[in-house]
Amino acid sequence: MLLVEDDEGDAVLVGALLDEVNAPVRLTHVRTVSQAVQALSQADCVLLDLGLPDASGLDGLRRVLDHAGQAAVLVLTGHSDEDRGTEAVAVGAQDYLVKGQVDGSLLLRGIRYAVERRRAEDAHRQLREERLLSQESARLERGLLPTPLLADCSPALAARYRPGRQRMQLGGDFYDAVATADGSLHVVIGDVCGHGPDEAALGVCLRIAWRALILSGQAEEQVLDTLQQLLIHERHREGIFTTLCMASIAADQSAAQVYLAGHPSPILIEDGGPRPVPRERAGLPLGVLPDAKWTALTLPLRPGWAMLLYTDGLIEGRIGAGAERLGTERLVDLIAAHRAQDSLLDHLVSTVVGLNEGDLEDDLALLLLTERR
Repeated sequence: MLLVEDDEGDAVLVGALLDEVNAPVRLTHVRTVSQAVQALSQADCVLLDLGLPDASGLDGLRRVLDHAGQAAVLVLTGHSDEDRGTEAVAVGAQDYLVKGQVDGSLLLRGIRYAVERRRAEDAHRQLREERLLSQESARLERGLLPTPLLADCSPALAARYRPGRQRMQLGGDFYDAVATADGSLHVVIGDVCGHGPDEAALGVCLRIAWRALILSGQAEEQVLDTLQQLLIHERHREGIFTTLCMASIAADQSAAQVYLAGHPSPILIEDGGPRPVPRERAGLPLGVLPDAKWTALTLPLRPGWAMLLYTDGLIEGRIGAGAERLGTERLVDLIAAHRAQDSLLDHLVSTVVGLNEGDLEDDLALLLLTERR
């Protein structure tokens, strides 16, 4: 306990009262607020006189509270200043005691009460902050993972999302799917680098902008240019980039246009087995170079096709406790070994988590497009 008292007699009395009840307290005595500020880091409780050489009244209390951290503050007042004690509690002290009206037992009880009240206040504040953060994360997650706008004739779409180990640090993985009036289906999946509310908010911004651009009929080759401009203007610091994959499935589901901006290649699943989409037209992530350009790769789709789009959290899971990662080749092997497409996404997630021997470090999002028969 830190006693802040300039009257030597009162300081001796406090020590004697604590000794009288064998209080398990290590007492440090200072005479000014300035000295108290220097010693606060070692204190669980501060017993503060309101009349000190370098501070008077509540000013000294406010200075101590500014530096108290998790320490409880118990105020000492004189007989004529009892109203000041009530004011001190309103300012932030845990309680007050009146000089001359306390014995050792009452003093020890007051110290214990102040410490426990401060701990309860800290726990309540932390719970409230975590609840607010959880609510904010839920709102951001809904923005990152919307309800796709599909038509009855669109390819079937299944999606999964799994947060990484740092659950309160929501990442910037996002996806969307929109069917347009001409019968084609447009899908996007992306990943803003980093974790936290700023990255998640940026992912929401890009996802909503992508949907608006597609619905407004902007040419596909211009969509990524526009998204890059938006990213550069909206990112909260230099160096933030976004990997992204965009695919457009023709109305007759016989071909796809695929754009890759630094993103893992989708896995095309056909009768001959799964294979990664070639990266010959792959471009840089959004936000790396302001004049970067992206071109589409045209893929013919054979009857019975399916396509898996995913963020890198899926392939960056570890194999056991070592540094080895799953990687694209093993992902292809996992897909080839699992024949039932209706359970493929759940199988991949559970298998990757099992190989990682626990929750993945990064968020992951998966989209599975399947030809509508």
